[in-house]
Amino acid sequence: MVKDIIVFALSSSKDLAKEIVDYLGIPMGDISVRHFADGEILIEPGETVRGKHVFIIQSTCGPVSENLMEILVCLDACKRASAGEITVVTPYYGYARQDRKARARQPITAKLVADLLQTAGADRVVTIDLHATQIQGFFNIPIDDLSAVSLIGQYFRHKNLKDIVVVSPDHGGAVRARKLADCLGGAPVAIVDKRRTAPNVAEAMNLIGDVEGKTAIVIDDIVDTGGSLMGGVRMLAEKGAKEVYCACTHGVLSNNAIGRINDSPVKEFVITNSIPLGDKANDNTANKVVVLSVGFMLAKVIEAITNNEPVSIVYDLFNQE
Repeated sequence: MVKDIIVFALSSSKDLAKEIVDYLGIPMGDISVRHFADGEILIEPGETVRGKHVFIIQSTCGPVSENLMEILVCLDACKRASAGEITVVTPYYGYARQDRKARARQPITAKLVADLLQTAGADRVVTIDLHATQIQGFFNIPIDDLSAVSLIGQYFRHKNLKDIVVVSPDHGGAVRARKLADCLGGAPVAIVDKRRTAPNVAEAMNLIGDVEGKTAIVIDDIVDTGGSLMGGVRMLAEKGAKEVYCACTHGVLSNNAIGRINDSPVKEFVITNSIPLGDKANDNTANKVVVLSVGFMLAKVIEAITNNEPVSIVYDLFNQE
């Protein structure tokens, strides 16, 4: 049990926050979140936070701007109530894909979100698998960018798959694929060479590496509509892959993503609960989706932060059998 901390759950991550406090052995913090008819938000802690270390649990998934505003209002409320320290735990960091000016006159919204969190009163941010690791540099406060690769690696080790090849769906994810390959005993890596023609639209072009007769595990950080990823999966099947599994940290799964997954050659589609599956879980086409929980990992990170211990020791928990 960790003392002198309060964990508040906002709208998007209530189930995840419940897992976290259960692991920590503390009650959930009492907080009121109200949305008025005109769209304004009022958040009021129902207990004293004076001098306490407050952890706010909220992924900024859809509705992104509403969930982000909830965090900002909660930060202001806790700061004005004399909280000793405030840590924002946002497993999915929304707007992370707007991390640079890809064209003239584009915003860098990931930086704007970082500025908003700091101005509102955050002392630390904990997140999982930022879309671009350089977003850490947008903050002037400590930020812990965790990785779910060890958790995913533990899952696939327990499946005892044979002849594994880890596949990155693009060049940018090669480092992530290598990390998973290392978790799986040094498996070989392949890379899909693709070209993005428009937002949410990409065309698989070539495959760098060999997948023939092997079990392919495609690893990514975010899957949104799933169009380009499923195109890559079909190419792997055409190239002779025996079975194809997919894994990602953040299952945004917009539009008909679940349908695309169901209609693809994917054996299993593994995601974490950084974004709640919600109503999609009731869809009878979601039978290929496997959800791994990051609750235990986040609880251990909160313990490490509170006890001034290295956060990196958390990964060792998933490298044990």
